[in-house]
Amino acid sequence: MPETVPTLSIRRLIVVPAIITLAVTLLRLVGELQHWSPRFFSREAGGAGAIIGIVWLVPIFGIYFATRLNQAGHGPTSRGRAIGFALAALVVEFVLIFAMFKLSMPIVATIVLSNLVSFLSLWIGYRGWPELGKVEVIYGLTARIPVVILMFVAMSANWGTHYELGPPGFPQMSLASKWLLIGLLPQLSLWMAFTVVVGSLFGSLSLLFQKGRQVRESVSDSSPARGLGAHS
Repeated sequence: MPETVPTLSIRRLIVVPAIITLAVTLLRLVGELQHWSPRFFSREAGGAGAIIGIVWLVPIFGIYFATRLNQAGHGPTSRGRAIGFALAALVVEFVLIFAMFKLSMPIVATIVLSNLVSFLSLWIGYRGWPELGKVEVIYGLTARIPVVILMFVAMSANWGTHYELGPPGFPQMSLASKWLLIGLLPQLSLWMAFTVVVGSLFGSLSLLFQKGRQVRESVSDSSPARGLGAHS
């Protein structure tokens, strides 16, 4: 029976990516406050695909996590399964969100439902390679919780950054309600799903260029995969 191992090494695995991600978040904030190039530090709603942003780190760290896990003997039971589940999760996410917008519901209802359905795609993406999924969830929380806090402060202070802006047509409401709808909810649902699904997809695809899954009979205390259990 594959053994479970302590959680300490998961922290060791994600600590550098988490620090880099926080640094990028702070750099993005400074760039917007200083009105640096919009191409790199856009202040438009949603960030407008600015070059400096933590979203671009997800596939990079997905490959990094996958490589480390595979080397430690915690690769997926099947590369095809891992890739297939990640692709299925991506398709489900697009289809459900597209359907939400096609229903022409009030903007608030659309935001709430679009974010809640993201948990389904997160679950599907997680199932393809649970060990990687677990790491992505923990990394996602370290990436998104600081953004949640930052958005509340930015909204309170009216800094004029993209952290304060809702989608087109977003109604006026109290600070708490606004933060809940465009801050807390999407960061911990939609963007968590994005982290797990996209990270898992790129990580799983990267295995096509790596050696086969390495499985060890025992896992030493120094293993970078400590805290990861067997596939369910």
